[in-house]
Order: sequence, then C-alpha cells, then structure tokens
Amino acid sequence: MNLKTSPFAPESFPELPEVRGVRAAAGSRGFYARRGVTRDDVFLAVFEPGTACGGVFTRSLTASADVRWCRDALAAGGGRARALVANSGNSNAFTGPKGVLKNEATLKALTEALGAPREECFLAATGVIGEPLSDPNYVGAFVPDLSVKLGAPDWEALARAFMTTDTYPKGAGKVAEIGGAEVRFAGIAKGSGMIAPNMATMLSYVFTDAAIAPVLLQLALARAADETFNAITVDGDTSTSDTLMVFATGASGMDEITSEEDLRFRAFSAALKAVCRDLAMQVVKDGEGASKVAAIQVEEAATPASAKKIACEIANSPLIKTAMAAGDANWGRIVMAVGKAYEPIDAGRLAIWFDDVQVAKDGARAPDYDEAAASAVFAKPEFTIRVSVGAGSGRATVWTCDLTHGYVDINGAYRT
Repeated sequence: MNLKTSPFAPESFPELPEVRGVRAAAGSRGFYARRGVTRDDVFLAVFEPGTACGGVFTRSLTASADVRWCRDALAAGGGRARALVANSGNSNAFTGPKGVLKNEATLKALTEALGAPREECFLAATGVIGEPLSDPNYVGAFVPDLSVKLGAPDWEALARAFMTTDTYPKGAGKVAEIGGAEVRFAGIAKGSGMIAPNMATMLSYVFTDAAIAPVLLQLALARAADETFNAITVDGDTSTSDTLMVFATGASGMDEITSEEDLRFRAFSAALKAVCRDLAMQVVKDGEGASKVAAIQVEEAATPASAKKIACEIANSPLIKTAMAAGDANWGRIVMAVGKAYEPIDAGRLAIWFDDVQVAKDGARAPDYDEAAASAVFAKPEFTIRVSVGAGSGRATVWTCDLTHGYVDINGAYRT
C-alpha cells in the first residue's frame, strides 16, 4: 500500500530526551514480508526494577488478547513494569486460544531473557484483526535477538516499528523541573485510522524517569487521557487494541511522589498531559487521507459530559467531515449534529462560529452572515468550529479531521 504523507507531517522526527532507566531495541521479524516489504516491526523496551506503570485500555468488548493480558498484569503486578514488547502487522485480536498461546510464548521468552516476573511484562500488537499467527512463538522467538541489542532508546526507530497506516512516526518529549529535579519525558504513538477514543486511542507509550507511586501515576494518566487521547476522532471507530501506558523508572533521583496533595504531583501531571496532547494531535493530523483538522468547541452545555457528547457528534459526522474536505461552510450540518446528540440545549439560543466568523445566532442564521468569510475559514488547513448551546456552563473540546477519498482508498486496500 502506497500512502501519501500527511500534509501535517513534520519535517523531521523531534529530538526526544534520553530517559534514564530505559533501554530499548527494534528489529524486523518479517510481519510484512508477504507484502514484499522489509521494515522494523517489533520493539522491546526494558525498565529498571521498581519501575511504576499505569495504563488505560480499550473498552471494546472484542479487545485483543494483548489488551486483556495488560489489564490483568497491571493489577497483578501492582503497577510495576520490567518490559514491554510491541509488534505491528498483526493485532492478535479475535484470535481465540491461539492468541493466548502467542502471549504465553512471548511472556516465557521475556522472563527467560530478562529474568523479569511475568506480571511485570506488557504486550501490544497492532494490525489486521482475526488472523492468528501460524507459530505461537513467532514474536517470542525474536525476543532474545532484541534483548542482546538493548541500549539507549532510538525513539524514532521505536515509533516506526509499530506504524501501520501511519504516514510518519510520532514522538513527543519534554524536560521539566519538578521539585528541583530534572525530569525527562519521551512518548511515541501510532494511529491513523480506526480512531474514536473510548479510553485512550491506538497504541501510545510515554516513558519518564520521574519517581511516583503507581496509584498516582495511574490517576495522572487517566486524567491526561480524558483531555487528550479521549478527545480526538478520525472515523468514529474504536479499536480492539487501544492502549495508552506510562512507565516511570524513578531514575531521575527525585524523591517519590506519594500524595495527590504534593505540589509536585500537579507539575508531573501537567507535563504528562502536555506530552499526551502533543501525541494525540499528531494522530488526528495523520488521520487516513486527512487534509484538514478542526477543533470542535462546545460551550454552555448542561454538563462537561454533555458538551463532549455534542462535540463528538459534530466531529464524527460524515456530512460535516466531507463538507470540511470540500471547503463547504455548510453550517446547517452543525445544527443537525447538535440535534442528534439528544443532549439538553436551548434551541433559541444556539450560536455557531467558524473561527471568529459567526454564522448562527439565537437559533437562526446570523443577521450579518457572510458566506464568503465562512467559506474562507473552511478553506484553511486548520480551524475551529465553536458552538454555544445555551443550556449551562459545561464545555469541552474535541479534535477531528476531514473525510476525503483517500480514506476510502486506504481502507479499501488495507489487507492487500
């Protein structure tokens, strides 16, 4: 499949900081060989003993075997991690007993190669659904090869290794001073289609050398996900493999954060959220076939949850997304989407703006409506659709992309 690079792709992969306490390696297991492609498709990350971790996973009822294992391991291991292995090319979802066997073989390889407890080893897979591997040890057999190559992470190599229909590798980093200590963050993500967050989205991992108790790390991650990965959508479809995890090695030398009341927890949470937001925006900007990106802001809703529901209805509407692609400022479609959200509104106070151009006011077309000005906004690569529904003080923002023929081309050829 030949993919056209997203118009939002950065010129180069960002320079991310080295995170103390993390070693990693990537390599090619041959998942794409049948397509005549040679590329890295597996990566292994290993963490210092005592590393804390947190994770949020898809709520899909057909979640992959890897997701189910990670949920169980996160609880059984008390939020501690020693290793992560991820592959692209096969999602290990809806593979029945064979999918479990694949995980068992991989876990056995990790415990033998690294001496790590099973429940501190995490797995991830992304790619085609419903295709069991012919050899359950296909990934496990590659673990020894990767384990002897471990070194300072090449973040770009890791980000490329789990790409599927992504047109560029996604990374984000930050160095923050927290309580007088220098704390480093590095994150990678993959995702382009089947993006409609229902906990997190696609696969994304953030690594930091902060010292923080697992329960607080989990809390910070869940809050960050809600405002970042849970606030983007490309096509309205929730993946069977969605995973967002964070690993905190504690190697920065700072004293461990053990209380939510600790001012350092707020600083840590802000830094984590910033990295997650950067990664989430890169995902929506790499939406399959996307040429435009819009922020959907809903305000004066009954509750924040109601605002988010309305914003998602707008963001996921094929009619609105195709209008975006064509540059058609058809604000009536926004009115339609608000109504079908079935959330409390005051229709007589409904107002809509495209950037700063007001197109609807007090439940009707704005008196000074300017079609040319509205169309000029929709012709831009990035813009904001703001909607006030007059029902309260709740507000929310969701980011989305347009829907072009490129999306059909990519998904019509996904398995070929």
